Amino acid sequence: MAVSGTGRLDGDVLTRESAGAPPSRDGGAARAGLLLGVLYGLAGSGASAAAVALPALGVDLDVAGTTTAWVLSGYVLTLAVTTAVHGRLADVVGVRAPVVAGVVIMAVGSAVSALASSFPLLLAGRVVQGVGAAAIPVLATALLSARYEGAARAGALGRLAGVAGAFGALGPFLGGALALAGTWRLTMALPVLGLLFLPLLWRLAPRTGSGGTFDGLGAVLVASTAAGLVLLVQSPSAGPVVAVVGAVLLLLGVPLVLRHVRRRPDGFLPRPVATSRVLITSAVAAAAVPLTWFGTLVAVPAVLAQRGWSPLAIGALLVPSAVVGLLAARVVGRVLTRLGAPRTLATAAALSAVSSLVAALGVVVPNHVVAAVLLGAGVCVVAVAFAFGQPAMIAAAGNAVAPEQRGAALGVATLVFLVGGGTGSAVMGGLQGLLGLGGCLLLIAAPSVVAALVVLRLPRS
Repeated sequence: MAVSGTGRLDGDVLTRESAGAPPSRDGGAARAGLLLGVLYGLAGSGASAAAVALPALGVDLDVAGTTTAWVLSGYVLTLAVTTAVHGRLADVVGVRAPVVAGVVIMAVGSAVSALASSFPLLLAGRVVQGVGAAAIPVLATALLSARYEGAARAGALGRLAGVAGAFGALGPFLGGALALAGTWRLTMALPVLGLLFLPLLWRLAPRTGSGGTFDGLGAVLVASTAAGLVLLVQSPSAGPVVAVVGAVLLLLGVPLVLRHVRRRPDGFLPRPVATSRVLITSAVAAAAVPLTWFGTLVAVPAVLAQRGWSPLAIGALLVPSAVVGLLAARVVGRVLTRLGAPRTLATAAALSAVSSLVAALGVVVPNHVVAAVLLGAGVCVVAVAFAFGQPAMIAAAGNAVAPEQRGAALGVATLVFLVGGGTGSAVMGGLQGLLGLGGCLLLIAAPSVVAALVVLRLPRS
């Protein structure tokens, strides 16, 4: 394997000097993927586990139920908006500084939220937490993409996605168990455990980037445009004011971002990233997977609650999906190596569609036992889709651009991925009164079918 003058192996994998760690091995890649998946899951618990705590914190802080929803919305908004900023910053200064700072900021925000004596302070803590947590999805995958190659990289990304998906499935159960053990504050404090991973990140993360200056104006334009998109996605459940603000930010932001890319093709959003057909198509197609994942995780507990299930029992039903996701993560590396990113992504999208259809059938079946089996099976299938879909998207995005632009590419792809998840929960929250939960599940199956067909037209990578 040739070593280039930039200190990279084959222009892709960092050497011992730049990465601050020994050369990659399959075993090391597997362990790194598992541990980073746990860290990813802790960041994700800010949404999945915290959702269970909303009724209790509303009572404790004397806040209406519609207002407590901003505990999730504020977190998801900042998480999505700042993802691309972390990715591009890592291109410039290396992964180590932004990912370590992100974990610390996430922990500080979680601690503030857990100790908050008022709702405004809690909401401020959640916003800070989201800013920090945004570093983890994009930079954990960037770290693995930079440090490993080939089958080792595919396996590590698969394990990361599998463990992260398992945390997502276990989030309601974990949040409910913590609430029973103490108060909602324990659930809010859960991401503080991310501090335990700082030694691992310091050892694994590349400490040098491409150099150059950080395009602050470009970052502001992209972040505000992303905020408009996320607000527009959340507007079905958040109301018309949010829809108007989102639409204005999006309509003003898109032309300004395009103009900035033309003027600064090497700026915050590099032109090769903004114009990559493979990157954009893969990211949009992959978004169908979290759309189904989040939509299902909203619909299934709601259906079971209507049938008299307790929060803890609902969480227990989701435990098998976590196991299935972890098992799928053990084989996704081989699947990705054999099929390539587009076909693996198409498989994930097809599984997402099947998941929605199975869960929709569980909504309408009158027998409670059969319904529970179908709903649980639907979550299990989408857990496999998530374990396959995210690594395939990361592989496609990382291969679509030069190594020095990989952070920006992964930031954009992760942003689109998160918007997909927000769309799934927004559809369930905003349209279930019109379509019912079963109708909403059928609706979110359609993008997965389209994604599976479209992504097959991409070249094998």
